[in-house]
Amino acid sequence: MFNLPDPVVKVPAFLIMGGKDYVLKFPGIEDLTKGEKAKEHVPNLEVTFIPEGTHFVQEQFPSQVNKLILDFFAKHT
Repeated sequence: MFNLPDPVVKVPAFLIMGGKDYVLKFPGIEDLTKGEKAKEHVPNLEVTFIPEGTHFVQEQFPSQVNKLILDFFAKHT
């Protein structure tokens, strides 16, 4: 793909998505984010969905997103 010697992300990673994000309608994206496919390249990936959120979840639910990020950092420091 990008001809990288080791394309695996080895550090903890965090993805916050809205459950109503329009990106989920693209073929394969829902399987990638809700299944195990992403873990092939990012084994320490944590995914959290905010059910009522859309693509701009950080603008819709800033307090909740900030808390999720701070909790993630607290777990990994």
